[in-house]
Amino acid sequence: MNISGKSILLTGASRGIGREIALAFAKQGCKLTLAGRNEQALEETRAGVEQAGGQAIVVAGDVTDADWRQSVVDKTVEAHGGLDILVNNAGVVSAGALGDVSEDDINLQLQINLVAPILLTRAALPALRKSGEGAVVNTSSIFGLVGMPFYATYGATKAGIAHFGEAMRRELAEDGIHVMTVFPGATDTPMMESAGLRDKAGFEYDTPQGVAQALVEGLEAGELAVVRADDNSQGMIDANRDAPRDLDDQICEMKPKLAEAVATHRSM
Repeated sequence: MNISGKSILLTGASRGIGREIALAFAKQGCKLTLAGRNEQALEETRAGVEQAGGQAIVVAGDVTDADWRQSVVDKTVEAHGGLDILVNNAGVVSAGALGDVSEDDINLQLQINLVAPILLTRAALPALRKSGEGAVVNTSSIFGLVGMPFYATYGATKAGIAHFGEAMRRELAEDGIHVMTVFPGATDTPMMESAGLRDKAGFEYDTPQGVAQALVEGLEAGELAVVRADDNSQGMIDANRDAPRDLDDQICEMKPKLAEAVATHRSM
């Protein structure tokens, strides 16, 4: 797919992986709609996009709001003459044993990580169909491939968005809309600042720039999935497929350190 000059709607664009995705697209001369909850942070991303050679508008709002979802699609089409690529990147996390995570945090993870991107994709489909060469990119997680204790709800949303993308890829095969899923591992972003997965549980952190560049390259190459896994994470993915009981034993040994590492991991 040639992404040069494409019109892109990107959620979760205010910081972390989302900001780096915006900058990576900007280097290709893309026209971006930067969506998120923090307008000031989005304006900072916009300044970076323009400095990198792209164009951008900012549409701050709540992705769980139906009126806002339709509005952000309409504003994208109005500002950029259409919509070619939707990137569902917004996400939140609240870790801990299931009984210790509040019902509000469980529901918010479900709404922002899974329900909202499904409904935003639905709202964007008419515009994407007009593109002729459209795409939907969904940000999942390595925890969407391997179920980890203390991330039950988060992992469920990330597995759900991956299967949603797989189904939509097949549903939209004749509509000129490609669907790709990105599976980042633990990444050095503000979302991870309250977690101790690196220091206390030995996880290797990726860079948001690396994830963003892999996303753009995967889209250009027509990939179905982009998995950002270090050797340890890839070993878990393989074991989860080939020897899940052995992985159960391995993770059980990790649980005390993992519980300590995620005790305060919350980014909502």
